[in-house]
Amino acid sequence: MHIMEGFLPPLWATFWFAVSLPAMAYGAVRAKKLINENPRNRALLAVAGGFIFVLSSLKIPSPVTGSCSHPTGTGISTMLFGPSVTAFLSAIVLLYQALLLAHGGITTLGANTASMGFIGPLAGWIVYRGLKDRVSMRMLAFVVAVVADWFTYVVTSIQLALAFPGVSFIKSALTFMGIFALTQIPVAVVEGIFAALLISYIVQTSEDRLTRG
Repeated sequence: MHIMEGFLPPLWATFWFAVSLPAMAYGAVRAKKLINENPRNRALLAVAGGFIFVLSSLKIPSPVTGSCSHPTGTGISTMLFGPSVTAFLSAIVLLYQALLLAHGGITTLGANTASMGFIGPLAGWIVYRGLKDRVSMRMLAFVVAVVADWFTYVVTSIQLALAFPGVSFIKSALTFMGIFALTQIPVAVVEGIFAALLISYIVQTSEDRLTRG
């Protein structure tokens, strides 16, 4: 999903920075407030950020030029803190990966944060709010992680299609989605299983934080 450095035209790279920056800024404010309210949230933020870093670093070769396929790891953060804090954590992860792992890029940081850090998690958060208290926490974590992952790649496909529409934007977007689906559907399911296992531990130690929503 990480769109590589310099791959997007300057206009679209700038546009996606404009989309993602407000979410990142608000997420930073929210994260600071959460830590001030309860110092234990610092550890939960670290766990959520670490989960995003580890899973999103597992690159899988993708036929899509300029991008790759991988888990996103944003489901847990979405459940714990919501999409804005997830955007902030994801931006930090994406920056480190761009600088240290040559994964993604600085010019595409806005686009990658918009897809993986905010819009994908926002879709997962909507599902979380809709299913909360209706299914088990493990099942909820699984579904949220899968939805956030899949929507991330839908947004990435749209980003690539907007930048490179070819004959038709819709045809281009569907083509990108179809190619990503080959790897991303099974990857998202595996990610959902890991998220369900991790949430079991978090529930045992921080159940009050989860039940507050």
